[in-house]
Amino acid sequence: MRTTLIIVCCLLLTSCYTFDRNCTDFKTGTFEFTYVVDGIEKTGKFVRTEAMNIDYFDSKIDSASVRWINDCEFIQTTVNPKSMAEQKAIHFKILSTTKDTYTFEYQLAVKDPYKRARVEKGTAKKID
Repeated sequence: MRTTLIIVCCLLLTSCYTFDRNCTDFKTGTFEFTYVVDGIEKTGKFVRTEAMNIDYFDSKIDSASVRWINDCEFIQTTVNPKSMAEQKAIHFKILSTTKDTYTFEYQLAVKDPYKRARVEKGTAKKID
């Protein structure tokens, strides 16, 4: 009985905790992020305005339009897609923020009924 009461108290205390999300601080700016390709960690950079996102990674530049759903979620669509995969819009959601970083998750905006939804997470650091 006592252990049940302790577990219930712990659950109540942890369920009340909410993440700090100051998403408007990260709507525009210059950001850095790390990613892994073939086991090698690399650093990329992107610049976001209210309507555009310009990615710089692997000596390539890629542009995408940005449409904000609310302060913490947006849809990103590649401007000049070179393949069918690049034509698909991506839904981004800011999960939590700190002073100069934010944690986000992203997935395809339109779900394929024949595939399981794949949700990825990442962290971006605001550098300007």
